[in-house]
Formats: sequence, C-alpha cells, structure tokens
Amino acid sequence: MATVLSVSGSPSATSRTARLLRHLDTRLTAQGHEVIPLDVRTIPAEALLGADFLHPAIVEATALFDRADGVVIGTPVYKAAYSGLLKALLDLLPQHGLTGKTVLPLATGGTTAHVLAIDYALRPVLSSMGAAHIVQGWFTLDKDIAVGGDGTLTLAPDPAAALAQVVDRFSEALSTRTAPLAAAL
Repeated sequence: MATVLSVSGSPSATSRTARLLRHLDTRLTAQGHEVIPLDVRTIPAEALLGADFLHPAIVEATALFDRADGVVIGTPVYKAAYSGLLKALLDLLPQHGLTGKTVLPLATGGTTAHVLAIDYALRPVLSSMGAAHIVQGWFTLDKDIAVGGDGTLTLAPDPAAALAQVVDRFSEALSTRTAPLAAAL
C-alpha cells in the first residue's frame, strides 16, 4: 500500500493530539499502510528556530516527507491557528514539499470556536506547498479524547465514528493515487 507520514505538531509530551494520531496510525497500519510517526517536538529547537536547513534532524524530516505518499498533519489549535511548532517545521520544508502527496489535516482544541482553523489556517499552507489532494479534515474537541492511566486513548462514540470515516476516506484516496504508480513500476 502507501507510506504515510503521521506528523504531530504538538509541543507537549503528553499531548492529546499526538495520542490521537498514534491511535489513528493503528487504523492506517491495519489497512496495510506503512506509517511513520514524526513528533515535531523531538526535533531540536535550535534547528527549528534557527532555520538550520542543514541540521541532521531537518534533513531527516525533509527526507521523511519526500518518502511519504500521504501525510497526516495533526495539531492542537492555539489562538485560532495551528501550532507554532508545526509552522516552524513547515517553514523549513521545500516550497513544494507536499507535491504529489495526499494530505489529511486534523486538529484538536478546547472549543468548537476553533473548528475553522483547519480550513482557514492550515489548509491554505498545505495547498501552497503543492499537496495533490487534501482530504476533508477533522476537528476533535479535547473533552472527547480521554487518556487512561496506562496511556490508552478512548474517544467519545460520535467523534470516534467520524474519525474512522475520515481516516478511511484518506486511506481510500491514498490507495486510488498510489495504485496507478504501482502498476507503472
């Protein structure tokens, strides 16, 4: 199937956003995709903030984007926009770093007032980077994401069903885009 880069733009080590992405990674893996997780917070701050394009961590992250057929971008919403940490990484990728990629934007936040952050803040950036297809994104309220003492994630039933559909549409879009490429090889 396809190679998927699953990017968490959360600065927190205990992030609901990152846990949600890892939960969705499991679904994509079960559908036959190779999933590579990338937590942007693990990239050294001096590389991100210093715009060090040659830093090994930036070079590696860029290579992961190049390798991927699809990219899941997850971010908490702060001040009605995606995280500054995610912005720092996206700023260091090549101008057309998403060319030919299928992209799924996801966001988490404390209030439905931020639901439009995907369409008005994140989607235009992903589009400007050349994404071939940006599937319908999804916003999940923090209150609908529960993390147990053992780190397991539980989603409220309605968001869980909606996210399953969103991920399945992303998977289908990936399969549709990568099938002709595989046949040509």
